[in-house]
Amino acid sequence: MRMQKDQTEQKLTIGTVVLENPFILAPMAGVTDLPFRLLCREQGAGLLYTEMISAKAVTFHNKNTMDLMKTEETERPVSLQLFGSDPDIIAEAAKQLEPLPFDLFDLNMGCPVPKVVNNGEGSALMKNPELVEKIIRTLTRAVKKPVTVKLRKGFKETDSSAVELAKRAEAAGAAAVAVHGRTREQYYSGEADWEIIRQVKEAVRIPVLGNGDIYSAEDAQRMFQMTGCDGIMVGRAARGNPWIFSELLEWFENGKTVRRPTRSEIREMILRHARLQIQYKGEYIGIREMRKHVAWYTKGFPHSAKLRNMVNQIETYEELEGMVSQLEA
Repeated sequence: MRMQKDQTEQKLTIGTVVLENPFILAPMAGVTDLPFRLLCREQGAGLLYTEMISAKAVTFHNKNTMDLMKTEETERPVSLQLFGSDPDIIAEAAKQLEPLPFDLFDLNMGCPVPKVVNNGEGSALMKNPELVEKIIRTLTRAVKKPVTVKLRKGFKETDSSAVELAKRAEAAGAAAVAVHGRTREQYYSGEADWEIIRQVKEAVRIPVLGNGDIYSAEDAQRMFQMTGCDGIMVGRAARGNPWIFSELLEWFENGKTVRRPTRSEIREMILRHARLQIQYKGEYIGIREMRKHVAWYTKGFPHSAKLRNMVNQIETYEELEGMVSQLEA
């Protein structure tokens, strides 16, 4: 069964940005760097997000932060996600970055990690709706590019503040809102609550992106049907699996389920990913960062634990190539 036309064949427009399709790579710290985004774009992702960027670090011209913002024209449209809690600092960072080749700015209100939350940033913002509205209003007045917001169902298990926050975001000028159907307390455990996505969709007029528990085209179709959301955001299911976007697109365009990649195709993707890492980061950093990606690419394989132990020892591209060659066996 093909996805419903009224929800998937109409071009998703966020502010002035028109997407080719409604399937979106979610921002993930330590994952959605330039090499990985390029692979997901090649597989058909309609919009990509950077890793979250500290607004304060931008204003301090931190070199490591600047490295996180490298982009390529071929990956656009791409959204730069900022995190922080001071409206003026966030707005100033965005003004500094606006000339760069990004298409959207996104405010992070979903990160659950303690070092961010304890600083009053990320999902901690959900506890302060007035501050959220002030941040978005200040940000949208400071830049011309569209501003979006990514939030969670709520902060605590008993909290479902997403609807109020989405309404405040819309009133303050946000062009779209992405909703992860889990609370901060849940982190990434349990099941995502898609009902809260439906409630947000019914409460606002701006586009709503649904996020949480999308592992297949069938999942995406169910989310469209259950929530009425305008776009589907894929996060952890894309790790080690950039093909998920080509699978979603094939279902979206032709109503067909495509076969999973062969071991040979997985091997070639790992090596292509590694070459991109080396191209943009050098072999020393690139190969070390590939270790976690190889673990994701090979999850569920026979002897995958042994493979993970082996990959944690590799230091060069040649060693990686030799190690993954056994995936063809």
